Amino acid sequence: MTMRTTIGLMSGTSLDGIDAALITTDGRERVETGAFLTVPYPDALRARLRGCLGGRGAPAEVLAVERELTQAHAATVAALIARAGLKPGAVELIGFHGHTISHAPERGHTCQIGDGGLLATLTGIAVVNDFRSADVAAGGQGAPLVPLYHRALAANLARPVAVLNIGGVANVTWLGAEEHDVLAFDTGPGNALLDDWVLAHTGRRYDEDGALAARGDVCETALAALLDHPYFRQPAPKSLDRDAFNPAPVAGLTTEDGAATLTAFTAQSVALALPLLPAPPTRWLITGGGRLNKTLLAMLETHLAAPVDQVDQHGWSGDALEAQAFGYLAVRSLAGLPLSLPTTTGAPHPVCGGRLHRPN
Repeated sequence: MTMRTTIGLMSGTSLDGIDAALITTDGRERVETGAFLTVPYPDALRARLRGCLGGRGAPAEVLAVERELTQAHAATVAALIARAGLKPGAVELIGFHGHTISHAPERGHTCQIGDGGLLATLTGIAVVNDFRSADVAAGGQGAPLVPLYHRALAANLARPVAVLNIGGVANVTWLGAEEHDVLAFDTGPGNALLDDWVLAHTGRRYDEDGALAARGDVCETALAALLDHPYFRQPAPKSLDRDAFNPAPVAGLTTEDGAATLTAFTAQSVALALPLLPAPPTRWLITGGGRLNKTLLAMLETHLAAPVDQVDQHGWSGDALEAQAFGYLAVRSLAGLPLSLPTTTGAPHPVCGGRLHRPN
């Protein structure tokens, strides 16, 4: 397999901004990581993007937001190339996830906005996008898609090990002793409910360090109501939309108690995933923005009864990992390799995906 230098782009469900990561890989086990950049969304674009979630935006507005989103990604690509000091032509490929505005695989539907053709034209670099729809069309969940990249990074780690990504939604990758011992699924809420709560009650975008939750008390009645959601009784693999859970049970709580209860909801929903794993992980590696929430990590350690480490302690970049993954998947797509397995998305067979756009 040829080693290719690519840029992976990720716009996550937490609506923070654009993550861009440079990676050189053969799409299998050889991975060399490089420069990384996060560009926060301007408040106006974040608000317009939020207005498109769940299919709420009018078609013309969604198209306008998609164009603005794509232009923002093109500017981020240029900034990353400049930061890395690369010459024109050094980057062969871009993996462009786009932004998920709706995800309902049970209805055969997933939608990520982002114009791959326009991005290729603006950057002069070939682009692979639309990573999820082929899997959904085949009967899979279309998510999570990062597990094969987790497998490549974890090639030399003791098994079984679990990688827990806490973005807007939380998902786990369980890796056993053999190459094909991979299981992945969304465990439940990640940061989305908590971020929305903090924004509504304080005007801040997230609970920095988990400080707000640390000052509150968990409302066990509200927590029990949240955990009664039927999703937690479904078998794996399975996946979620960002807005799958109704936060109504915490509506009457104080700001601090609501934050504590929603943080506990994320932690305990991960614990509910334990019986679905083929064997208890010897270690949990935490990535995504949630790994920076000290209160959440303490709750996870309590409920998981195993060491809980930030992935950064093992030489991975918790900030860059998801963006890197879509650069990795772009190379796999170009090579015709599967992006998903039956044990990662529930598709009936390994599924290749992605659409290639070459610059005009």
